[in-house]
Amino acid sequence: MASELDFEKPIVELKKKISELQAFMDDKRIDLSDELEQLKQRLSKLEDDTYSDMSPWARVQIARHMDRPTTLDYIPYLFTDFIECHGDRLFGDDTAIVSGIASYHGRSVTIVGEQRGRDTKENLSRNFGMAHPEGYRKALRLMKQAEKFGRPIITFIDTKGAFPGKTAEERGQGEAIARNLFEMAGFEVPIVCIVIGEGASGGALAIGVGDQLLMLENSWYSVIAPESAATLLWRDASQAEKAAETMKITAPDLKELDIIDALIPEVKGGAHHDIATQAQSIDQVLQKALLDLSTYTKQELVAQRLDKYRVIGKFKHANNFVEQP
Repeated sequence: MASELDFEKPIVELKKKISELQAFMDDKRIDLSDELEQLKQRLSKLEDDTYSDMSPWARVQIARHMDRPTTLDYIPYLFTDFIECHGDRLFGDDTAIVSGIASYHGRSVTIVGEQRGRDTKENLSRNFGMAHPEGYRKALRLMKQAEKFGRPIITFIDTKGAFPGKTAEERGQGEAIARNLFEMAGFEVPIVCIVIGEGASGGALAIGVGDQLLMLENSWYSVIAPESAATLLWRDASQAEKAAETMKITAPDLKELDIIDALIPEVKGGAHHDIATQAQSIDQVLQKALLDLSTYTKQELVAQRLDKYRVIGKFKHANNFVEQP
């Protein structure tokens, strides 16, 4: 494992023991296959116990894993003939947003995805996946083009949020996000949004209005990051784990609350362990989503999208609350 998380350390230690025992057997030519098999069985059970019922905070940690696949990692596995497009034709090109045209099972589609880096240098060039206004305007330009030519839109959400700096505010960050929300609500082509990592705040929402919202099992989606929520609620960012539990931000929680349409299972331990297999899982759910949406007319697409957001989620009325007619 390239970079284990705290809760994975027992698994890493057991894997190390298995490797050492295997090396000892090979070196000394001693048959300890029974002992080796017992260790492997212990490892399998430990992995099942660890990954089958993870806490919300553990899922947040996996979503932030430095090796977690990004938009550009998935594109070669899911699409062919990808052509990246650049610039918003107003200010410049934002590398925190990747957008372009590709073929998906023989059909032309438009792809828009948030892109973070793997190391410091790449993160700096991608602004840590936090887009400026020109990034969202680039996304909107490509989505309008998709509507013009009747191409389905597929978005990949993976961001800590929109860039909150002064320069972004000066260039209209809030308006750019709001414009995307407004425009995406009325596009007459299918829109499928997939949360592949972190989905925080308006930065995620700006490319997250669609007919179907899918989430990888170990991703999270919320109006605010757990650390920020903890700072607001308890004035202590170290309470992020408690906040993650309280906020119900993980894919299983959001599926139960009917916020998302489908949960995409991940390979054991997280998508970073096997990108090819994970892409296959995404492909199966994405194909079904687009097939279901292909039965709608343009008018029905817009109508069902608006209906979806009018009734999204589950909630309880307070005992003294009277619903108005």
